[in-house]
Amino acid sequence: MTSSRLSDRVGRPVAPTAPQHPDITEWRAATTDDIDAIHAVFAASDAIDHPTWITPRQDIADIFELSHVDPRRDTLVAIAPGGELVAAGTAMLHPSRLDGKLSVDIGGAVHPDWRRRGIGGALLRWLDARGAEQVATAAVALEGGGSEGLLKVYAREDNLGHVAIAERLSYVPERWFSTMVRDLGDALPDVTTPEGITVVTYDRARDSDALAARNDAFRDHWGSLPSNPERWQQFVGGDFFRPDLSRMAVDAEGTIVAFCLASVNEDDFAALGASHAYIDLIGVVRSHRRRGLAPLVVSAALRAIADANLEKAVLDVDTDSPTGANTLYEGLGFAFTERDVALVRRL
Repeated sequence: MTSSRLSDRVGRPVAPTAPQHPDITEWRAATTDDIDAIHAVFAASDAIDHPTWITPRQDIADIFELSHVDPRRDTLVAIAPGGELVAAGTAMLHPSRLDGKLSVDIGGAVHPDWRRRGIGGALLRWLDARGAEQVATAAVALEGGGSEGLLKVYAREDNLGHVAIAERLSYVPERWFSTMVRDLGDALPDVTTPEGITVVTYDRARDSDALAARNDAFRDHWGSLPSNPERWQQFVGGDFFRPDLSRMAVDAEGTIVAFCLASVNEDDFAALGASHAYIDLIGVVRSHRRRGLAPLVVSAALRAIADANLEKAVLDVDTDSPTGANTLYEGLGFAFTERDVALVRRL
């Protein structure tokens, strides 16, 4: 009989062993001195793996600033004989321990010139082992031993090589996320504002309130765990977040009950072939669902984005969202373009 205690299922923590590969002279932890080289690997990979957007350098730098990430143990880079950094990856255990659930996001890239040699498989095996070690260590410290441990890898659905590497390590496709794009040159929707609701521009003075609304809105979404103030500040205080393009719905008491938060990364304009804003988060607190607040804040944000002379709006949506979001966005003029898959190994 399988134990209900995660700590019993995963056993004692076991540290990963360093990979061995004939084309790699050194595997080691990443440091801040590697940020530019890691970004170069991701930029080259992005052009093939998801050519419509580029991993920002800041996303890589942020990893070294997070208190729940230990770069000495949670990162790995591969160095070729000439000293070139050719692959990099991270296993990040989410800081939330809600309901005894532990979740590790595994991500990485191999430079296209160094692919199809087994380097990606070696990297993922190490990251998988590190993720399992993180879960085992955290589960022991949890009251009751924890309930659920997930290791997650995300890939473009049509990136068959990436998917195959994960599947060979017993990862199973569990969820699909579609990218949707809206042309802002088309007529924008008019959405009636419900009585007692006001739409306002995002206010940085209300960062904490917005975080609380985000955590409530996403509590029943697949794979979502509460964000913490540290990570939230990296997002809303980052270079790409655009409060002026983001909208919130507040009730008569001023409580945030819905939001549509957008960012702009001009480095992505050429990749997509148009200037655009990316809509990072759309949510409605659970007490105010089914009142038309999602289309309200999205339509308001679309107008702000169009008024900023940006050509398109882009978002990603869980195809099985409990809110029926994909149908909602189609109704607001968004069209599907590509799809990612979340591959999961359950411990």
